[in-house]
Amino acid sequence: MTEENSEKDYRSTLPGPLGIIDTWISRGESVILALGVILMAVNTVANVISRFVFGESLHFSEEINRILIVMITFAGIGYAARHGRHIRMSAFYDMLPTGGRRWLMIGICLFTAIVMFVLCYYSIGYIQTLYGRGRVLPSLSIPVWLIYVWVPVGFAITGIQYLLTAIKNLTSHDVYLSTHVIDSYTDTETEV
Repeated sequence: MTEENSEKDYRSTLPGPLGIIDTWISRGESVILALGVILMAVNTVANVISRFVFGESLHFSEEINRILIVMITFAGIGYAARHGRHIRMSAFYDMLPTGGRRWLMIGICLFTAIVMFVLCYYSIGYIQTLYGRGRVLPSLSIPVWLIYVWVPVGFAITGIQYLLTAIKNLTSHDVYLSTHVIDSYTDTETEV
């Protein structure tokens, strides 16, 4: 699958209901990320125009960007996992034969999924603490805990994505970095 096709119209390679779930999550992430970046750009430009035309910044602009940064960051970690864009330390991994790399990738994906689900659990506890404090944003009067709802959602989606990648590696002979990105190296001069 080419980079252009995977970004434009993602279709999961997983069988049955897993593929449907994977495709829905991918489409949701894409919409959230696109809208988040567009809204952040519009908000920032509007704030700059307001500052230079009216001599005063929009008092709520910083809070909107804060909300959008949290949303984009935690929607983006699932997106990065889905497209095999996460950081890898692969010195020992690269020395293994294909079968060894596949089993190591399964272990890595399962471990990472567990870590993501544990972080999801703790982030829910953090949100409950924020909810109990009753703090609100000064300009928008939005409860602070609402901003951080994206954190457990992002961790859960990333955990699901790593779990699906482990399943993909269990059911395939190739080594997959994500449900549709095969582990391979392309050495070109443009990558240097």
